[in-house]
Order: sequence, then C-alpha cells, then structure tokens
Amino acid sequence: MSFDYDFDFDTIDFRKNPEKYRVGRGEQGVLLVEPYKSEILAHWRFKTPEIARESSEAIYNMYLDYKKNNEFVGMDMARKFLQMGYTRSRRYANYKGGKKYDEDGNVKERDIDEEKAESARIFEQKWIKVREDEEYLAMKKQHQKKYG
Repeated sequence: MSFDYDFDFDTIDFRKNPEKYRVGRGEQGVLLVEPYKSEILAHWRFKTPEIARESSEAIYNMYLDYKKNNEFVGMDMARKFLQMGYTRSRRYANYKGGKKYDEDGNVKERDIDEEKAESARIFEQKWIKVREDEEYLAMKKQHQKKYG
C-alpha cells in the first residue's frame, strides 16, 4: 500500500496513533510524520563526510532507541532519513549545486564531487544496515499486515 497523503498531518501524533501510519515507498512522507520528523530532522546533515558520519550515527542511534521502545513508525522514519541522506548526498555528488536539470529541462552532465560521494556512502551503509535488519523487516511486515 502506498503512503496516504490524505491525512491531516498537522493534527496526528503518530507515536500515539501508529495505526494511521503507512510505510509507502522509499522516502514517502518523510517530512510529514510527527513527532518523528522533528526528532530526526534536527540531526539530518550531509554537507561533508564528517558531518554525514555524525548525522548518520545519530539517526542510527535513534533507530536503535525506537527499536528498543518497539516504535516501528520511528524505526521506519529513521530508515527514511538515512535513505534520504544517501539520495540527497548522491544528487549533490553528481550535480554541482544538486541541480540535475538545466533551465531547458535537460539532464546536465555529471560532475562528480568525491566529498559528497563519500557522504552518500556513509549514509548508504547505515541505510542498508537498517533495511536489512531482521527485526525491522518482521515489524514492517506485521505493521503492513495489521494496518495496510
């Protein structure tokens, strides 16, 4: 099932109402689901490898805390932020200023920034660790079976 964008996200506390959460694809809803968005976003940075390392480690530790507290929604949101750290770093690694398209809508030629590429690799390692976590996968399956 895809992410449901029809909810009134300004009024839902997904910690109190996890049954309303839908996993969706990839990063869907990453900037909507509270209180997790605000908790995790405060740590999400990728400008340099050092910053990316600090950020991905902080987010991964949050993931572990959510896991310890049996908060699947928080776990999945941490996964989404790690994934987004990878995809955004990758975009900036491939295209100066993060802009993939020129003013005519054509894809620009890639100009690889190795520093940003390293930031992407750092986030990717944590993202893979989470998305392959057996407990995460079991909880995800259970959540989707129960709530859609």
